[in-house]
Amino acid sequence: MIETPYRIDMKRKVEKTAAKMPRAMQERLAVLIDDLQEKGPILSDWPNFSSLGKDKYHCHLGYKWVACWRWEEGTIIIEVYYAGSRENAPY
Repeated sequence: MIETPYRIDMKRKVEKTAAKMPRAMQERLAVLIDDLQEKGPILSDWPNFSSLGKDKYHCHLGYKWVACWRWEEGTIIIEVYYAGSRENAPY
């Protein structure tokens, strides 16, 4: 049986804020999105990965940068709803 990769949805606001991040953090975000698509929402090998409550997760892209996503169990859709500075993170 072939596993279906996860589908990643990104909010437009995430795309806009990501464009303002340093290039290295944009590249880390791209790697994170690839990992989410291939491995799913539980990425315990990423720095400071943790659950933010029911169906919500986050990890650090760098010292000052984070990404947050939500995933409802039983679905293949992962929604990245924030990528940006830690100080503005929605948690």
